[in-house]
Parts: sequence; C-alpha cells; structure tokens
Amino acid sequence: MPSGHTDNHPLRIVDCAFGLRGDRIPLDHGYTLYAALCASAPTGSWLHETDQAAIQLIRGEYASTGLLRLTDKSRLRMRLSAEDLPYVLGLAGQSIRLDGHGLCIGVPTTRLLRPAVALYAHVVTTRNGDDEARFDAEIAAQMERLGIVAKATRGKRRVVRVKDKTIVGHSLLVSELSADHSLRLQASGLGGRRKMGCGVFIPWRG
Repeated sequence: MPSGHTDNHPLRIVDCAFGLRGDRIPLDHGYTLYAALCASAPTGSWLHETDQAAIQLIRGEYASTGLLRLTDKSRLRMRLSAEDLPYVLGLAGQSIRLDGHGLCIGVPTTRLLRPAVALYAHVVTTRNGDDEARFDAEIAAQMERLGIVAKATRGKRRVVRVKDKTIVGHSLLVSELSADHSLRLQASGLGGRRKMGCGVFIPWRG
C-alpha cells in the first residue's frame, strides 16, 4: 500500500541507488524497467500504485544499435520519500529481465537531494511534446505552478516507447536555480512518466 503522504517535500525525498550486475540492456529501457520492477514482490504493487516515486534511466556506455553496456558505475536509481524506503529495499538480490537481457540488483545506498544551480533531464515528456512551442509553453506553466524561477533550455528531441506507443519528448536543462528551487525541481520533476525515466532531474556538470 502506498504511504499516506501526498506531497514531495524536498527534505523528505532521497535517491536510492542499487548496484547492478549484467552485460547489456536496451538503450530505450524506461518502460521495460518499470514493468519489470512492477512484477517484483513486494515492491511491485507499491510502485504501480504510488505517484510519489521516480526511476532514473540507467547510465552506461553505448554498445551497439539499441543497446547499452553496463559499467561499474551503472546504477538503478529510484527517487522517493524516505518513508517509502522499506518498499524498495527488498529489490536487493533480485534478478529481472529487460527485453531478454538479465540484470541482477545489488545492495543500495541512499542520499539526500543536493542543490545545484543547473539541473538536467535526459528526456521530459508533455502532451503534444512533438510541437516545440507547446512543449516550451507547458514547461513554463509547470514551473510557474511549482513556484520555480529559472531558465529552461530545450535540448535534443527524444523518442520514448511505451508498449506500442511512441512518445516524443526533449532533453531539458534548467539553470539559474536557487538552492530552494533546485531541490523543489528535483523532488517534483516535470512532465509525465517519471516512473519510466522521464522528467527526472540531476545536477548538470557541463
């Protein structure tokens, strides 16, 4: 069952990073990773129901067409309330498959969110994301609703596959952030499909 809280207060949000063992995974793995985690117990039922969690895309090295090679630094990173950590700790030691590619989940570490003057999301999806003007307007509106004052710069066009649907989004750099607004953006994210790797912001290192 999801926890009773309904807000993403930055001071309650943590990043939980699990070590990984495996060879290669699909480059576009946001949906398949979410589906695989939803099939795990006991995490799956909580993850399917909650709207207070996000999953970052796994980072690695480009291997070949459509594949990503895991490295020693590859991690499964989940952003969630500290209160919800018990729901995900059971993932340690489990094995999942992403489109036929095996992945073993290791021991997690956790840390609090850290402010950064610039944050980057690999992909952000909105309604009508293929229309750049409408995408920019929606991002501006969401940031205004969150009370975030900063500069948003749309980047590369990205394509995300969810089951048999193709979703268009863009990478996004948000800069000139105060510490408070930086934490707020990391906690809340932008756009939809945050459990599939979209709209999750991390510090930008240039």
